[in-house]
Formats: sequence, structure tokens, C-alpha cells
Amino acid sequence: MSLSPESLDPATRSPLRLLALETSTDTLSVAVGPGAPGRPVRPHTGPGGAQASATLLPVVQTLLAQAGWALHELDALVFGRGPGSFTGLRTACAVAQGLAYGARGAGRAGGIPVLPVDTLHALAEEARWQREQAGQALPAVIVALLDARMDEMYVALYACGPQGLAIAPLQPPRLCAPAELGGYLQQSLPPALSLEAGDCLLAGNVFDAYGAQFSDLPGARQRALPTASALLRLAPALLAAGHAVAAQDALPLYVRDKVAQTTAEREQLRLDHLARLAAPTPTDPLGA
Repeated sequence: MSLSPESLDPATRSPLRLLALETSTDTLSVAVGPGAPGRPVRPHTGPGGAQASATLLPVVQTLLAQAGWALHELDALVFGRGPGSFTGLRTACAVAQGLAYGARGAGRAGGIPVLPVDTLHALAEEARWQREQAGQALPAVIVALLDARMDEMYVALYACGPQGLAIAPLQPPRLCAPAELGGYLQQSLPPALSLEAGDCLLAGNVFDAYGAQFSDLPGARQRALPTASALLRLAPALLAAGHAVAAQDALPLYVRDKVAQTTAEREQLRLDHLARLAAPTPTDPLGA
């Protein structure tokens, strides 16, 4: 069930009171914004992964207390819905749903609206913000790249202009092998744009692991991760566009449906690998 922008009733207070959760990587990021007058709140960054489930709620309570807000006073809960770490996505979704439902007993009969945001959208926004703060030129397109492990990356393309990122991606999140990135981008960019012209910024956390496989691609590189602060910057436009949902409709976006191989599949891969190692080297017909 989608919630209309009017149901958020932002006119009662300005600006919006938001809580953002981002746990899709090995870094936990939480922020509330923008903070009560005279009480600015710094975003929290800490270890993610398995630790996020234990530390997330205490961090939320601390940040809300610093802002001087009760949970039921929030306009919306914002969370990075994926793609990313399966454990992290489930943690953020469960906590967002639980907090939204928990506010029903404090004067919010319908709970708090929840705003799921694509993780790669937040990554692209963080890269855009970094460049803007550094006084660097903004690209026409930001290619968000997030390590998906298993020699794959999550990738999505976002148009970038003077007013920020477009709400909808040029291409939605998908899996991509590093060696296939160049071909995919050539097919996906709008006709007036090109890699050769420097229209794209490649941003993400994949360069150490996979950068050698697309080192021939033109364009600037920028290290970036999705952050809760980026979610807060994206949230007003997404809320105004009606992207908030009720708690029960807030779901993760996995992209990769299968997270692990079965025992039989792992054993077969091992046997195939051993067979390739044991196979005789083909004789070079031109050699001695």
C-alpha cells in the first residue's frame, strides 16, 4: 500500500523529521535529520555485518535522544533496501518495520511511514555529494558499483544534474561481471552520452577487488559507500513523489535471489576445478 505525500503531513513541521538506516555493506550508518533547532546531530558510522543487529537499536535510541525527538514524532523511517548484504538488508528492513509498528501505541494509529531507497541510489548520491563538496565538476551520469562478491558487482546508472540525482535510475540495479561492465555501459547510456567523452563517473567500493578487470574503461573513479546521510538527502524528493509505504510493504531488494550454493553444488564445483587442473595441456601444433 503506497502512502500519499499528504499522509505524511509535512506542513506541521519544517523540515521533515527523518531516521535513516543503512546496513547493506560492512559499514553501519545511521542518521536522523536534520535535528531539532540548536541541536545538530552527527551521523553514526560503525562496524556493520553481524554486529549491526546488536548495535542498531541502541544507536537509534541515542541519536533520537540527541535530536530531542520521540519515535512517534518522526515523519518517516528511511532505509537502504538493497541490493547488498543479505543479512544487512534483512536487519534494516526488520528494524524499520518494527520501529514503524512500535509507534502505533503513541498516537500514530497507522504507524510511521517507511521509505525504502535503493542502496545504489544512496551510493550514487554519496559520490555526487563528495564531488560537490570538493568543488569538482559533476558528471552527467553516475555509475554506482557495489561489490556483490562471487566475482560480481551490483550496478545501476543515475542521471546527475545541477539539482541532484534523478529519482528514477537510467538503468535499474542488476548484477554484472566486472569484465562485462564496459559492454553493458555502452549499451545502457543514453545516445548523446559516452564513456569516451567523460560523461560517466564510476563510483563504489569495487576498485580494489575488480578494478583491474575494467581498467581500460575511460572515466573518473571515486570510492564511495551508501550512507544514511545520503538517504536523508534523497528522502524529501522521494517522499514528495509518493514512494513511502506502510510498514508491512517495506521489503528488501535482493537482486541476487540465490545467496548460497548447496553442498552438492559446492562439491561439483570442486570436482570440476580438480578435473580442469588434471586435464592434459593441449599440444601446440606449431610447437616442438
